[in-house]
Amino acid sequence: MLSLLVGGFYGDEGKGKIASYLAIRDSPEIIVRTGSINAGHTVVYNGEKWKIRIIPSGFLSKTTTLMLAPGSLTSLEEFFKEIKITDTENRIFIDRHVGIITQKEIQDERTDENLIKNVGSTGQGVGYAESRRVLRVLKLAKDYVELEKFLTDVPESVISALGKGKDVQVEGTQGTFLSLYHGEYPFVTSRNTTSSGILSEVGIGPKYVNEVIVVFKAFVTRVGNGYLEGELSPDEADKLGLVESGTVTGRRRRVAPFNIKLAKESVKINSATQVAITKIDSIFKDSYRVREYQKLPSEAKRWLDDVENELGVPITLIGTGEDTLDIIDLRNEKVGK
Repeated sequence: MLSLLVGGFYGDEGKGKIASYLAIRDSPEIIVRTGSINAGHTVVYNGEKWKIRIIPSGFLSKTTTLMLAPGSLTSLEEFFKEIKITDTENRIFIDRHVGIITQKEIQDERTDENLIKNVGSTGQGVGYAESRRVLRVLKLAKDYVELEKFLTDVPESVISALGKGKDVQVEGTQGTFLSLYHGEYPFVTSRNTTSSGILSEVGIGPKYVNEVIVVFKAFVTRVGNGYLEGELSPDEADKLGLVESGTVTGRRRRVAPFNIKLAKESVKINSATQVAITKIDSIFKDSYRVREYQKLPSEAKRWLDDVENELGVPITLIGTGEDTLDIIDLRNEKVGK
């Protein structure tokens, strides 16, 4: 079975938490990461915290093989740093077509006034690397001797595992409305971040997909420029306890209430079969670290019911705290998983 995780808003929805939880609970044969080093994931488990940008967040499953999709991009520095802090050197593989970001792309991007000041780029060189890939001048993983032992054919590995009845988890990047094609251009990222774009980065077709899990947060956040409907002032966000900063840049995230209109559009664009909602404890404080649905406060359950009815897709995973296991898992009850 292949499960695909997609960010439902503008990124920062808690995909890393959901990915790490599913990895621990389901122990998939393979987890594939798409995207690049401009999108960070935070994983908290048993008192430890990892901030990672390219290694799959499901690395906590020790029996799972980890892979970087051919459409992804990394720098050598970040790749080797993260395999060390996650202790995954013996089970991480990288497709030979992964693009490699160098200091040239990083410096060129950081001196691009339009990207940094107007668009609000993270300045990690990803946009410039993508443009050079399009121009056929970017070097790929296969061009680096130091990556030789990690090289593999990711599409072949994934399709082979699925053919044997194994589970595969694919981690998307950022969020639907940062998509180069479906977001508010030009305030978008340099790739298609929807389910269809994620599949193309991995190199597999839609017939292999069993579940598309779209991840939302109980409120909306955005880093960088661009319109954010219902945006709260910093003071309002402070009073509500909704203060967050980006994993990669450390920039304060802009905040707005949950947007059901955007959520419905995201469900439609991504062909969602399940929905995960994280940080419900930030809105309903008595939900903190609750792991059983019946123990949620009644107002939280009413809100979740209303959202589920509006979306027309089952909410199967509910995040109630920082730790990977602070999850209410309703998959058995709602989709028979």
